[in-house]
Amino acid sequence: MSVRKGNLAALLLATTLPGLIPATSLAQDSVGRGWPVAEDAGWVGAGVPFYNIDAATAKNGNTPPSITPLPRDIFTSDDFYQDRELWSDPRYYRCNSTVALDSQWGDYSSGPKYITSDPAMGAWGHCDIDYARENIVSPYGFASAREHYEALLAETRAKGGPTPYGHDNMPPHWDGRYTRYLNLAFTQVDEDLVDNVQPELLEYPQWIIGFHNQASTIVSLLTPEYQQRLVQQLYHQAHDNAAQWSLMFCRPEGFMRWWSGPGGPGALDVMVSPTRVQFLGGSGNAIRNVHIGREFDTSGVVPRLGPDVPRWMGETVGFWDGEALIMWTSNIQGWFTHASWEYSNKLQTIEIWTPRKDEAGNLTGLEHETVFYDEDGLTEPVRAVRFFLRQGDFNDVVPNTLTHCNQNIYNIDGRGQVVTPGTVIEYTVEDLFGRPWAAVWEEYFEDGMQRPGNDALFEFE
Repeated sequence: MSVRKGNLAALLLATTLPGLIPATSLAQDSVGRGWPVAEDAGWVGAGVPFYNIDAATAKNGNTPPSITPLPRDIFTSDDFYQDRELWSDPRYYRCNSTVALDSQWGDYSSGPKYITSDPAMGAWGHCDIDYARENIVSPYGFASAREHYEALLAETRAKGGPTPYGHDNMPPHWDGRYTRYLNLAFTQVDEDLVDNVQPELLEYPQWIIGFHNQASTIVSLLTPEYQQRLVQQLYHQAHDNAAQWSLMFCRPEGFMRWWSGPGGPGALDVMVSPTRVQFLGGSGNAIRNVHIGREFDTSGVVPRLGPDVPRWMGETVGFWDGEALIMWTSNIQGWFTHASWEYSNKLQTIEIWTPRKDEAGNLTGLEHETVFYDEDGLTEPVRAVRFFLRQGDFNDVVPNTLTHCNQNIYNIDGRGQVVTPGTVIEYTVEDLFGRPWAAVWEEYFEDGMQRPGNDALFEFE
């Protein structure tokens, strides 16, 4: 079945417990890919702003029936640092998802606006909807990306691989444009294409974009240091209306933008050659290259290909197991994506791309499985699986447009404000490697708060 927008109300209020849907990978017996994915239990949060949906269960400072509110929460607290014992309680966030907290002040142009001046008026989400933590953590049991990659490589070698492609024996023909399919997708897709795809591929829960989970569930995935960083982010957006989204200020988007809501990527161009696979997506200029058959230099803090300098999109090696592409990305610059967690320079990923075809053997799209490893930021590895619908060959789609950010929003008294050309303002040059978003929040909104004394909490290593 394909999901239509008309099903939104039913999906939004769904509360059935997650079950298991069939594994779709060609390697269901693999030690490290293609294991079953738990079904999504529904959408969560006070607002799903991209669809003009008012999903709040209580507004204007009121509390939903049968819910006992906490004495203080993220909307009423004057110092979130002192609330650590409450961070694990969904009620601290009024049962909102991370993106719902982001949108309480109506920051998405098409979404509802719950707060106009007093943050105590923040709306409540659905306390009985969540995507369980045990469905998010990796099922594979590897402690590191290297261990995971080497296990998959050994598994492939045991079958006679990796598959040796060359110019006289070309790799799979994936060249063309794809679009990410979400439950109630942001992007418009051809319904005929949707109808030709296995139903289970269209039902993968996209928890990572910030709609599905209680904020407390995402917090539970993080180490204490990175819990604090996420709650800091959510507090200053929900309580202070002080968004620090990267695109607002023409900052780099960062690696995890590739899995975010609007930027993750809605249109994906794939080019395949025997020695390199290139993914062009995100906001039109987020390029990732997979170097086939190369090996990382493991002599530094993290594996890398080039100089010991982190890269915004990391560096990636990979190999082919038949028609499946297996990738390892490392040397990533730590950063954050709004409505998602902050990650460190130690973030690494294992990704598996698997083609999906219709009964006639035509390529309908690519299944994308990712396991995220971050020993500084995550308490254990987590996994996300999604599906990209094939839109057509390059000559069948509109040309890709390079996106260049021209800044017209600047931080004035801690909040982003539009500045018209020709206006003279006082401007502090940001330190991009010193958590510039946190520097703004701490300067303008945390006077008097009892921030922990370990300054290392707020520095990238």
